[in-house]
Amino acid sequence: MSKKFLHVGCGSQTKSNTTPVLNSDDWEEVRLDIDDKVNPDIVADLIDMSVIDDSSYDAVYSHHNLEHLFLYQVPIALKEINRVLKDDGYLVVSCPDIQSVCKAVAEGNLVNPLYISNAGPISAIDILYGLRSSLAKGNHYMAHNVGFTKELLHQILTDCGFKSAIVAA
Repeated sequence: MSKKFLHVGCGSQTKSNTTPVLNSDDWEEVRLDIDDKVNPDIVADLIDMSVIDDSSYDAVYSHHNLEHLFLYQVPIALKEINRVLKDDGYLVVSCPDIQSVCKAVAEGNLVNPLYISNAGPISAIDILYGLRSSLAKGNHYMAHNVGFTKELLHQILTDCGFKSAIVAA
């Protein structure tokens, strides 16, 4: 029996872009995005996944989503994720660590991309100031509103009811 994972805010990313564990044949991917143009399986917002039943998924994969929310929205999103997870389910989160970003800026790395998003490369300076060049074109989604440290993310996960959290670099 395969397990199901919810790939939230995936844009054009596919299962092959997730973590190796979820990329195996043991896992069935269900794609959730706010934009129906990327053909998700479910159209919903990360902070309101009420279209999904409680305890529906074995895992949730969130890659570079939480930092696009405002800080007050992050616990709402994480509580929604926790709600749709089975009791023994788990969440895999990937987001920029603001300490690493600041280090890159301090070392003079202002333009080299720290990661490549669906909208293009995102540099340390983009993340640090919460801006993308696309903001000038009205793409407010790409703004990075939250600067996470490992400690902040761990505390928020704990506060949102996750029984354990491993926050790695």
